[in-house]
Amino acid sequence: MEFTFLGTSAGTPTRARNVTALALSPSGHKSWYLVDCGEATQHQLLRVHYSVMQLRAIFITHIHGDHTFGLPGLLASASMLGRTEPLDIVAPVQTQRFITTALDNSDSSLSYPLNFIDSEAEDFVWKDKHLEVKNVALSHRVPCRAYVFTEQNLERQLLQDKLKKDGIEPGPSWGELQKGHEVTLEDGRILSSDEYTQVPRVARRLIVAGDNDDPELLANACKHSHVLVHEATYTQDVADRVGPWPQHSSAEQVARFAQQMQVPHLILTHFSSRYQLGGSGTPNISQLADEARQHYHGQLFLARDLDRYRLEKDLSLTCLNSVSNSPHKTSSVTPGGDHD
Repeated sequence: MEFTFLGTSAGTPTRARNVTALALSPSGHKSWYLVDCGEATQHQLLRVHYSVMQLRAIFITHIHGDHTFGLPGLLASASMLGRTEPLDIVAPVQTQRFITTALDNSDSSLSYPLNFIDSEAEDFVWKDKHLEVKNVALSHRVPCRAYVFTEQNLERQLLQDKLKKDGIEPGPSWGELQKGHEVTLEDGRILSSDEYTQVPRVARRLIVAGDNDDPELLANACKHSHVLVHEATYTQDVADRVGPWPQHSSAEQVARFAQQMQVPHLILTHFSSRYQLGGSGTPNISQLADEARQHYHGQLFLARDLDRYRLEKDLSLTCLNSVSNSPHKTSSVTPGGDHD
């Protein structure tokens, strides 16, 4: 499972950070998924290996512009490139009105259908052959969601001794069982894949949270998750000065929660534009890293635009361009501005 940050700034972009978007792909597959689509997301995609032609679904956490303003342009560009495959858009209902209005008032049309799915529907679940997606309601100025991505259809391992004991010789039936299919033998016996195979590893699970001032809302989802991607718009001292109205989390707040839940890997993102990325200027992004490290002892990253991560089958997490990320990474010890 791989994912790339296309934008890591809160509210407004900076010279080094675009506004929020994240691309996610199952390892070894061309299809991919987009979480949020801030302005200029399609431009960021030109710098990575994701194509809008293979985009399977878009998941929008909430309606604020730094998470949605890139949608009309990205959708129109996909049409101009010749896309014909339907595209799922999982989002609050206002998002459909926004997209429709933008396209209708810019003499634009799409060459493919959009399938709008209400992200706030009761008992929401979305799935395809690669991923199951559920969500968690968060605390923000507007309704907001975190999306929980769980790997589907894990590779199966044949129980060969059991097959042979039951008189099932090697052949095409073994291959079908390993694919998860039911098999009917010539003698009429019906074989269940679950009976003759096992899944030798745990399904990988990733949480991508939208804007949120109460990480505790993710407690149940975090119990069986391996990576938490969560906003840390401010350091705690700045959050105290700004006050509660923006309804964002501080680095300390998220780090304390992740440590309490023993989340193995924590990635912070959605940083206020006040925090400089490098050099000795203040406020500096390193202050967010230092604050988080005081309270969280798992593997910590502060996301940068175009950082690409891989969650391996053994549940380890690697930043594949770690040279650029190393100032903000801590080794594992245990398993936009002001108004946005």
